[in-house]
Amino acid sequence: MTEGEKEEEKIKKMVEFRTLLEKRIHEVETELEGLQVLLEFINATLLEKGFRRAEIVKPAPPAPLPTEVASPPVVEYERVVPLKTVTGDLLADLYVGEESIRVVLAEDKEFNINTPPFMAFLVERVLAKMQEKDREAVSRGEITPDKILSYHITREGDIVREITIRNITPDRSRELKSTLRWTLEKMYEKTMKTGP
Repeated sequence: MTEGEKEEEKIKKMVEFRTLLEKRIHEVETELEGLQVLLEFINATLLEKGFRRAEIVKPAPPAPLPTEVASPPVVEYERVVPLKTVTGDLLADLYVGEESIRVVLAEDKEFNINTPPFMAFLVERVLAKMQEKDREAVSRGEITPDKILSYHITREGDIVREITIRNITPDRSRELKSTLRWTLEKMYEKTMKTGP
């Protein structure tokens, strides 16, 4: 290999590395945005609790439900929360239960599973991390294995139609609502930019 070829190979590798760096920077920026949203949400919640501490009464813990291995229990959802953009466009309906959330995405919109920050942030950074923490809690004997957070994504091809998340604590429920709204808003913004 001549000096010129070696130099050319070096430049080629540097260009490839630059592309990887740009991609990673974009991922980190997306993650940072998400973390800032979560931080704002936590700060707002703490502020609210600080002012209304006397009014907050902790509900009694729910009685444990009998677990059936054969089929998952039918979940009763207590309320429906519409997730909307700041301009009022419906992103999804959130069916909130005692320990679960079912997200039914708006039929008139197409949320592609490959659109950031769905996989990199919502699935890998939030849901998978919560699962990991639960598995650690099981190994320490703090919770039973049937209480590990689980999630299921229903798709039509690459289009996400529903997300079901089970075994959620009340704190996680609040965090997930905020995270889901932020994720879907970002995905919708990207769709609007790249759409017709």
